[in-house]
Amino acid sequence: MANAQLVITPVSGKAEIKAFVDVAYRLNAQDQNWVPNLRMEELEKFTPGKNPFFDHARCQLFLARREGRIVGRISAHIDELALTLPLEQGMGPGTGNWGAIEAEDEDVARALIETAENWLRQQGMTRVLAPMNLSVWEEPGLQVRGFDHPPMVMMAHHNAAYQPWIEGAGYALAKTLYTYDLDVTRQFPPLVQRIVASGEKNAKIRVREVDLKRFDEEAAIICDILNDAWSDNWGFVPFTDREIAHTGKKLKPLVHPSLIRIAEYEGEPVAFMMTLPDLNQVQKRINGKKGKPSLLGWLKLALWLRKPKPADMRVPLMGVRKKLQSSRLASQLAFMMIEYIRRSATQMFDSQRGEIGWILEDNQGMVAIADAIDSKVNREYAIYEKAL
Repeated sequence: MANAQLVITPVSGKAEIKAFVDVAYRLNAQDQNWVPNLRMEELEKFTPGKNPFFDHARCQLFLARREGRIVGRISAHIDELALTLPLEQGMGPGTGNWGAIEAEDEDVARALIETAENWLRQQGMTRVLAPMNLSVWEEPGLQVRGFDHPPMVMMAHHNAAYQPWIEGAGYALAKTLYTYDLDVTRQFPPLVQRIVASGEKNAKIRVREVDLKRFDEEAAIICDILNDAWSDNWGFVPFTDREIAHTGKKLKPLVHPSLIRIAEYEGEPVAFMMTLPDLNQVQKRINGKKGKPSLLGWLKLALWLRKPKPADMRVPLMGVRKKLQSSRLASQLAFMMIEYIRRSATQMFDSQRGEIGWILEDNQGMVAIADAIDSKVNREYAIYEKAL
């Protein structure tokens, strides 16, 4: 070990999972731009049986202690679904992951990474792609740009010191993820407006709101489009039925019909765009340093969820069926959904800002759309790789 007084042990039992979760709140307490998630949700995330990721993943959590005091944490995990995918698509055979890293100093970080690598080797892995916390659908990558403002809902914020520590451990950049910031109070450029107007005249196109009375059915439609649209993307791992149900249940309080659109062409659902009010705006105020709101905090949260106003918006997911990708229709549907949701966000929720992402650096279609609506990159996340 890099430090003789440093001891790293595998996590076992509820008490140690709680200790694992607590590390993040303590080490990030002084960072004004770190947003504490609800502690109960973080506990669920790392507990087998409560997070459906564990249905298809092997995982071991580790805690680092120095003279008995917890000074860091890391997860090491292998997604069995990811192992079945082509290597050139990002994951693939022999690829394991680590994530959820928190460390007091570089010695702790190096020792934790080495421990995670050794565990992955013992499990037969020959390559690591990291950080992933936990799956690619949750918090992928390490933040390397945009530390001067808090992240939006479901996005991570990291200590800037971690980048040189990880790169110093022999990791090379595999892929960069972008988030784009957008002033939603401004009209889109004339070209985009003409494309939207043209689509509105096409009788074959229908862009509709989701129907909350058919929530499960609508969620299934969206996830079916998502799994098809993203199936060739770098890092893709399919959503399982259990993950669809679990995610739908978690996101339902944030769902507002006017902010989630499904585009149909000749009656077939072919595209979707999901937009969520930025829960982090309220969580930063009410969650305290440990992710435990007071009774008044819970009341404020409930009222905000019922009517999130004013609220900025994040677009975490959108997709167009693969058969339409690279077509003029695909971009037209995207622009129509973005414009309709922009209108709803400003008129109904007094939104000022929107954020789109994450977006892969080489996703030319999405980058072109982001550029066309005059959005700008405001944060970057790096995914690293290393041979084991």
